[in-house]
Amino acid sequence: MAIFYTTYYLITILLVVTMWKIFTKANKPGWAVLIPFYNIIVLLEIIKKPLWWIFMFLIPVANIVFAIIMNIELAKRFNRGTGFALGLIFLGIIFFPILAFGDDKYNDYEEIYI
Repeated sequence: MAIFYTTYYLITILLVVTMWKIFTKANKPGWAVLIPFYNIIVLLEIIKKPLWWIFMFLIPVANIVFAIIMNIELAKRFNRGTGFALGLIFLGIIFFPILAFGDDKYNDYEEIYI
């Protein structure tokens, strides 16, 4: 059981550090990843979506759809394609660190064409 908890905490720390780095790449405060709900608001600012989307995360099934859309938009903001977005959705434990620690630059333009 100790191995399970150790693995869980290590993965949690990895994801927090990863999201912190993604937030700082997007010129947002990294500490925002530690605050529940505020981290979603900051992520919505990064992907340039309206703040009312946060309420969609309270609706069952709709929250899954909107989380998928957020991952696709996040990939676009870092100039990555659909394949990378699918990696974020299905293999986030691998693709989020690639996004965070890779050479990808945040695209702050209003319209993204990929």
